[in-house]
Parts: sequence; C-alpha cells; structure tokens
Amino acid sequence: MARILSLFRPPPILALLGRGNPTFCKMSMDSRAREIFRAAVEAVQPDRVVRQSMERQNDSVIIDGRRFPLRHNLHLVGFGKAVLGMAAEVERILGDHLVRGVISVPHGIQQTLRQHGKSHLLLKEDSRIKVMEGAKHNLPDDDSQKAAEGIKQLASELTEKDLLLVLISGGGSALLPAPIPPVSLQEKLDVTRRLAAAGATIQELNKVRRALSLLKGGGLAHHAHPAQVVSLTLSDVIGDPLDLIASGPTVTCEVWPEEVLSILEQYKLLNSMPASVKEVLARQGPRWKENKEDSGSSGEAVNVVIGSNTVALTCAGRRARELGFRPVVLSPGVCGDVRLVSRLYGLLARFACSREEPPPEIAAEVLRLGPEVGVESWDLCRSMQVLGEGRAEGWGATCLLAGGEPTVELTGKGRGGRNQELSLRVGLELRGLELPPQGPVFLSGGTDGQDGPTEAAGAVTDGGLYDEARAQGLDVDSFLSNNDSYTFFSRLSAAQRLLVPGLTCTNVMDVHVLLIPAIPIKIS
Repeated sequence: MARILSLFRPPPILALLGRGNPTFCKMSMDSRAREIFRAAVEAVQPDRVVRQSMERQNDSVIIDGRRFPLRHNLHLVGFGKAVLGMAAEVERILGDHLVRGVISVPHGIQQTLRQHGKSHLLLKEDSRIKVMEGAKHNLPDDDSQKAAEGIKQLASELTEKDLLLVLISGGGSALLPAPIPPVSLQEKLDVTRRLAAAGATIQELNKVRRALSLLKGGGLAHHAHPAQVVSLTLSDVIGDPLDLIASGPTVTCEVWPEEVLSILEQYKLLNSMPASVKEVLARQGPRWKENKEDSGSSGEAVNVVIGSNTVALTCAGRRARELGFRPVVLSPGVCGDVRLVSRLYGLLARFACSREEPPPEIAAEVLRLGPEVGVESWDLCRSMQVLGEGRAEGWGATCLLAGGEPTVELTGKGRGGRNQELSLRVGLELRGLELPPQGPVFLSGGTDGQDGPTEAAGAVTDGGLYDEARAQGLDVDSFLSNNDSYTFFSRLSAAQRLLVPGLTCTNVMDVHVLLIPAIPIKIS
C-alpha cells in the first residue's frame, strides 16, 4: 500500500497559478458544471455522430477507414430511440445513392421532435426511408413487430452488389422483435420476464432472446447476405459490447439450444415453457436455413461504434478546459450501488480539497471501493495522482469526469431517478467542505434528458445541501428512504438545483462532473 500511496505525493515543484479566462471568471461553479454537461450531450447528438463517422468522396463513402462504392446500391434500416435523427443525416450525406429504407422508432417520436423544434432530426417529406413507429412504453408490440418484418424483408431481398447501412441506438431491442415461428411475441416476452423475475443475468437473458429471434445475434446480417453490411451504433451500454446493444443483430453469435435449455432448467422454468418454445429449442442445427447462394459474399459485417459515453466525456473535457479546469476522466463505466458511488465521489472530493496532505486512509478506501463500482485501480491511481498534484502545486481548478449507469435499490414509492439520488447522496458526502466557489460542486445527469419518471435529467449539489434543506424544513433521510429525490430537489430552493435540459434526442448513459476549485497554496 505504501508504494501505491507514494504515487499521490507529487514532487515539490511550485507551479504558477492558472490564469482563468474571462468566461471562467464570470460563470458560477454551478453554471460551469451545467455547461460541461451540455457539451457532453451535444457531442453525441445523432446527426453529429453520423456526420463525423463518414466521409463522402464522389461515388464512395469512407467509414472506419474502409471505402465502400456507391452505385445507387445503398439500402438503410435502423431501430432505436435516436435512429430517426441518424437516418436523416445519412440521407443528407448519401441520399442521391439511397434506394430505400425502413426504420423502427418509438411511438410518437416524430410529433415530439416537431413540438420541440427538432425538425433537423426529421426525414424530408419525399424521403425514400419508411418510418414505422411502435414499442409504446419501451415494450415490444405488434407495431414494432411489423417494422421488424419490414426490415427483415428488405434485408432478404439484397444481392452481392448492395450496401446495407444499419443504424442502431438504445431501445433497439424492443423495436426489433422477430420471434421464430411458431413462437408468438407474447410468448417470447413472457419467457424473458419470467427469467428476469427468477434472477437470470443479462447474459443469460440475451442468450434466450437470441435463440428465439430471427434477427438478433447476427440474424439481420445473415438475412442480408451476400450484401455488404455496415452498422453504425450509438451505444448506451457500459463497455460498448456490440453483441449486447439491441442484442447484436449484425454480430454473429450462434446460440446452441442445449445452452438455452440448461438456463431454463437452472431456473426451473423448462417444464412450464410453451410448446412453441420447446419446439424451436428442440430443432437441430443452425437457427437459419441457408436461402441464398454462398458465392459472391462480401464478407462479415462491419460494426462501428460512432457514439458512446467515452465520446461524450472527451468533449466534456474539452469544454472544461475552455472554462479554466484541468480535465481528468476517471472512467466511462461507473456502475453498482449508488450509495457506494456517492461515497467514492465524496472521498475523491475530500482527497482533492484537503489543504494538507490527506490521510492515507482516504486513498486506501478509494482503492477498496473502486472495483465495487466498476472503476479499475489503475484509473483511480492515475486520477488521484492528478488531483494530488493539483492540490500540492496549486495549478488551478480540476474537473473530474466519469460516466456509466449506477443502480438504485428501491425501498420507497417516491419519484426520482439514479442521477438525482446520486446527487443527493453526494451532497451529503460533501457536507463539511467549503461552499462554492471555494468548495467542490457535483453534477449527475442522464444524457437522455430524463432521469426516471421525471422531467429532470439529474441535479447539481455541493457541501451546503444538508444545511440548506434543514433550513427549509426538508428531512433528507426521509426523502432518500422513499426514493423521492425529484420531490426533494423540486421543493429545495425553488428547484434551482434540478438539471432540466429538455429533450436531448440521444442516450449514452449518465455523465458525472466533479469540479474541484483551486486550492490556495502555502508559501513558507
């Protein structure tokens, strides 16, 4: 431990105090945190990530360093909450070679975009792309199944001369339901619900979904063979695993029936499965019958992640630097219990804000907590080294950035979400530290603009939260025990701490911003 902690003892070199730019000086810490969050969301707008992922060169397009010829051979399919804006941008760039397209998007999304003045994310009136809305309440339904059938039909009719562009974003799984006959959509939903209720892992659930689906686990790419398939994905999953995002329709992942039968047996559900499910799982061989010539194959699908939490944090860091902070990215994969996550941020804030060398127990507890919330020890060591140097050498303010998707244990029936509860808990962890601008500020926000069943994306907090709430007659503990963080922040100081960006049209999970002010240095 002594060797690890020595990382946080910077060399005794006095750095010049940073000269903050005018913008930095005029804006409050709260405003700067919100501006950094705004930059993160802007970085992963559906049209922007598409525009940055492809380069049009005459009659070809370059994607991920590969050139694909355009000969009026472009077809497009898509499914997900952000896909409409992605498709609109593809049509602007490559529309003169687009033959046709089908996209499956959430119910009411077109009207919502018009109402919020987001017409740039809508298709033009004479578009060759057919928009099919479905999946009310984020659940597969008959409308999304019809859309999936249309996508499957388009893919199945392609030849080796065609290029199929597949657009994928969060929510894509519910918008692409295609159960293998004779399994019905309701039967497939019932199977996955019962497995989830029995405690099955996400990996086990995905194996069962793939085994019962015509399009997931590489099924869409199979039906498009021998056309060249290129997928562009806006990831809302930690680590950006292509086989998990929308259950990987363009990522070949064969599932053996024996594996699925074993999972169902493990959770004592096999005997109660519908006859249709048993029939599909009893079939021998691959899921799909070969129905196209093997000759002329264009090779495996090209899968590219074009937007992610990492992209959002990178752009947030650039904005933080413009606002006078030294940015450091902790991790894009923060997960686990929100109580542990809040404890970690509280410890990091105390480590960075200490006027003296912080006690080694703080760094030790940080390193212990890290793995429990998805943060590697190396990332913690690197981040604490930067925070320690900033404190000791007095180079100015620091912005610690992270992202991911923590979880909340539900113990009550209040209104709120993981971001608002995290901000509330971090505020308690910061109690006793100085108030802004001399003390730290923390923001947690969902990039989709909606944290739980509320109009807020998250909240901003600092060390004065507890006393502020008590002065206004608000019992923090009772709100936490009822998971009622939205009501708490709505009543506190006229809801000034709530983060309400409105419709964002994207989703790459959450963004966490911890602003550490410049610590005055002592000169002997």
